[in-house]
Amino acid sequence: MKPPFTCLYYLENDSDCLLEVKRNDLPANADIADIFRWLYINKQTFEISPLIFRSMDSSGEVQERFFDQGYLKFNDQTGTYIEKFNSAQHQLENKTGLAISDELQHMITRYLNL
Repeated sequence: MKPPFTCLYYLENDSDCLLEVKRNDLPANADIADIFRWLYINKQTFEISPLIFRSMDSSGEVQERFFDQGYLKFNDQTGTYIEKFNSAQHQLENKTGLAISDELQHMITRYLNL
């Protein structure tokens, strides 16, 4: 059975996690904003917040994502997420390609109402 979503990008530190997921349960004609979702997870409170994607840029090894809530810049090893409103800056480790924990998998599945 196909999993309900695929994790495309996965960055985290001890307290925060940012992921881009691709939903596998939607029809091919679904809105692209519904299929591809960026999520911010507070690992202390287990709160999941959607990040409203606006644009992206990539040049060589550096990727950038711009959201209503902030800005993410990352390469193959590390990343930095800068929050727009309270100016917090989060240093992250890029774990893309590694399996996410079962707990995280269940949290995201519940959040997406799958």
